[in-house]
Amino acid sequence: MEYSEALEYISSTNRFGVKLGLETVAELLKLLGNPQDDLKIIHVAGTNGKGSVCSFISNIIKEGGYNVGLYTSPYLERFTERIRVNGEEIPDKDVADIVGIIKEKIEIMTSRGLANPTEFEIVTAMAFYYFKMKETDYVVLEVGLGGRYDATNVIEKPLVSVITSISMDHVAILGDTLGKIAYEKAGIVKKDGSVVVYKQKPEAENVIRTACVVENADYIEVNSENISIIDSDLRSQTFDFMDRNVEYKGLEIRLIGEHQVKNAAVAIRTVEFLKVNNLIEIDETVIRAGLVNTRWPGRIEIMREDPLFIIDGAHNLDGAKSLAKVLEDNFGEEKHTLIIGMLNDKDVDGVIEVLSPHFDRAVVTLPISDRSMDVEPLKHVIGDQIPDVELRADIEEAVKFAVDTAVDGEVIVGAGSLYMIGVIRSYLKKG
Repeated sequence: MEYSEALEYISSTNRFGVKLGLETVAELLKLLGNPQDDLKIIHVAGTNGKGSVCSFISNIIKEGGYNVGLYTSPYLERFTERIRVNGEEIPDKDVADIVGIIKEKIEIMTSRGLANPTEFEIVTAMAFYYFKMKETDYVVLEVGLGGRYDATNVIEKPLVSVITSISMDHVAILGDTLGKIAYEKAGIVKKDGSVVVYKQKPEAENVIRTACVVENADYIEVNSENISIIDSDLRSQTFDFMDRNVEYKGLEIRLIGEHQVKNAAVAIRTVEFLKVNNLIEIDETVIRAGLVNTRWPGRIEIMREDPLFIIDGAHNLDGAKSLAKVLEDNFGEEKHTLIIGMLNDKDVDGVIEVLSPHFDRAVVTLPISDRSMDVEPLKHVIGDQIPDVELRADIEEAVKFAVDTAVDGEVIVGAGSLYMIGVIRSYLKKG
């Protein structure tokens, strides 16, 4: 099988949709020899920030000299971004070879009358298989959707579970209240395990604490009151963090926004848990290096200086609030240009209401997804908030228009669906 054929095969399983549950992926992994059982896994769920937290943790572990796998989703520009070892993407040939093996196992399953695995189940199985093949020391595993019935939750005994910020998203699948969504995220808490938790809203916190009581698991909260931001701009941030009996002074990260400082603290607390429990050997120097060397594309990322062009995957209300705070802190009351595309199943009204005060011009475009919101309805929503709205359904045309018509000192922000942000990023990198 060639790489292009492998991607085509994976994409063809889109027709099976999203099916939350563990039976199918468990059967597939059984036929593959249950590679996940031989991996040391840090399992990360949440609504916002889980990708950043995964990146911080994996970079810290890598700086410690370990062989570390990282599994995330979705990808921005290339499918291979989703599966990495020591920061290096899975080679095309390995994708093709492993998909060929998985395809054979799926044929066995379907011949027995079992369900065909979904796209996410196949990619998750591929990740486990690859990480075992590469003899990784640790794997940082990001949940795809929810937690309880997400394919990644087929693992039985992670070293530690992590839950990042929880907010309203995917309500049609996970539930229409914060408590219901938290219940699904808390599904990754394992019996007699431990979970490191970002400071949550009370409704979500109560649900996760209850899950920990039921499973006899340790609830380890990362309190934002123990964080002091010393300096923050669009290039870097420095902060102090008190972690129980350990005090870190002058830590530096290159990810932008107060929320990323909190995400870094969650990563530190997770690594400290592993260290205290003799699950890893890492010192403060390694933690510092891992933090400062972490990059996470598409999250308040500066792509161009003239005009200043920032991209951010703010696709839900809390993500929009984090972006709005960065704009407020760095640009005050100045108005700029927003390039935006959204998916139909997101809180479009909420996102627009939060972002609109920072923009006097918007360019509406169409993310590459069958769930994309058409440009005309999105223009109608934005038109009530931002006076000047242009339509450019093609993403590259939207970027070119915004750049070509920008005035001196203007800032352009591409925000919304990650299915749009990746295209913008690729286009701007081409120059």
